[in-house]
Amino acid sequence: MNAAETSVAGPELAWRKSSYSGAEGGQCVEVAAGPGTVHIRDSKVTAGPTLAVSPDAWAGFVELASGR
Repeated sequence: MNAAETSVAGPELAWRKSSYSGAEGGQCVEVAAGPGTVHIRDSKVTAGPTLAVSPDAWAGFVELASGR
């Protein structure tokens, strides 16, 4: 998987958190799809760094994590 840590993504990204995430916080990530890149960040540190991966890498991760 090719992944690159990037600086904070711009406001043009629409960040989404899993519907499984509770209101009490916890350890969650947020994801935003950009042009040709999927951005991932810590939901507790939204102004922090992001991880950028290809859509194929993200799809592979989701498939592996969901056990499909």
